[in-house]
Amino acid sequence: MAYQGRRTAIPKCVVAVGVARPGTENVKGRTRTFHGMSVELPFAPVDTVIRREAGDLRVSADAAEELARRIQRRGADLAREAAEHATDAGRKTLMVDDFGFDATDTPTRGDLTLPVAPVDRIARLDIPDEYRVSADARVALAAHLEAFADDAAEGAATLARHAGRRTVQAEDVETYFELVE
Repeated sequence: MAYQGRRTAIPKCVVAVGVARPGTENVKGRTRTFHGMSVELPFAPVDTVIRREAGDLRVSADAAEELARRIQRRGADLAREAAEHATDAGRKTLMVDDFGFDATDTPTRGDLTLPVAPVDRIARLDIPDEYRVSADARVALAAHLEAFADDAAEGAATLARHAGRRTVQAEDVETYFELVE
């Protein structure tokens, strides 16, 4: 017999307090638009990348979260394109060449700030389950995404300094991408 649970009504006052509307998320008491995806990449390594580029500036948690979302979107897009290349070659395993990266330029796993396991999950977000990502391709993708994050972090830090702030904020990351896209 399957567990059916107990149906209890939740008082409206409980639902209304601190719960974000669908399509939004509650961040530090503010409601922001939610971009429709959970973030696979931990924020700590992304924060480290921003701090490396920001120098003496502080980094807000929102900035690390925003950059993590952008990294995830970029990685999923690259993997989708790589899956098309692998399919054209008659393979179900994504290789370094499918991403368009040079295999000889790939750093070692230990030289990277971004962890490889979440990058593997990011790569498989938008591709069918029967596809796999080779170990070398994961490391190459992580290196590419870290370079992408370095560029964005440098731009966001420059924007924060230009605005006269001592903290890199999510709006700096957003503005950077608005300027370069």
